[in-house]
Amino acid sequence: MKRVVCMAIALVMFVAAEAQVTIEKPYAVGADISWLQSQEDDGTVFSDGGVEGDAMEILRDNGFNYIRLRLFVNPRSELGYSRREGYCDLEHTLTMAKRIKDAGMYFLLDFHYSDNWADPQKQIMPQAWQTFSYDEVCAAVYEHTKEVLVALESQGTAPDMVQVGNEVSNGMLWPYGSVRHSFEGLCGLLKEGVRAVREYAPSAEVMLHVALGGQAEESERFFDAMAEYGVEYDIIGQSYYPEWHGTLEELEVNTNALVRKYNKPLIVVEYRDHYLDIERIVSSLPDGLGRGTFIWEATSPHWGKLFDETGAATPALDAYNR
Repeated sequence: MKRVVCMAIALVMFVAAEAQVTIEKPYAVGADISWLQSQEDDGTVFSDGGVEGDAMEILRDNGFNYIRLRLFVNPRSELGYSRREGYCDLEHTLTMAKRIKDAGMYFLLDFHYSDNWADPQKQIMPQAWQTFSYDEVCAAVYEHTKEVLVALESQGTAPDMVQVGNEVSNGMLWPYGSVRHSFEGLCGLLKEGVRAVREYAPSAEVMLHVALGGQAEESERFFDAMAEYGVEYDIIGQSYYPEWHGTLEELEVNTNALVRKYNKPLIVVEYRDHYLDIERIVSSLPDGLGRGTFIWEATSPHWGKLFDETGAATPALDAYNR
């Protein structure tokens, strides 16, 4: 087995404010591999140094310790992400979660609260919820989160970390959770998701994820609103893609300001390029509050680029051993 990144095995101590339990979690050297099942079904065979193997285990043997999976409400719906196969639904997520735990890795679950991609440009209400009132959508967030977490716990694969929403900088579950005029609607929805996590995955850390890596003013506005409306969470999650989120210098300034002001751990939970620079920035955050990084779509030859079109590991994978 190749040498594992040193910081990945340095445990940090964290106390969940509401659950009042001590949780030991490692510094995350993470990868989002939500496309993996689709790639495998299409016939991709992964390998490292000419030796075929499970992509998840190849990542683990190259220094990764955390896997992130996205979850849609109903990707088979008319508005869905995967209308035929249902990728990234609960059934597929249960299968992947078991593989994660069997590989001895940690698991970050990313609730999209949509049937399709949720990001700053679109946060589309699941088709089945579109006639609901605001109170009914709040109840649906709670029940959906509960259902998923109970199913994962039942097979012994509870997540170690949970994102309540994906890139919710502009809100989620529009129009009710839009922040165009107020954060109040969003915060009510987030609270229901957090409540379900605290009740049904009490050892999991809760992340709030925004796409504002180098945007300090917008980041502060968002997390000030979380404090104002009393949204309880454990970890600040940021996306960083330089074409949308500023320079590396701006990322460094913003992440330092955030951990100092809110005294919360921070993870760059999506990035594509500049791994070593991002790793330096996060691992250097004050008071040990840098908690890790997650490369987005690590197995994709077009995004993460740690494997090529044939499934063979690329030289980029070696960076995680260094």
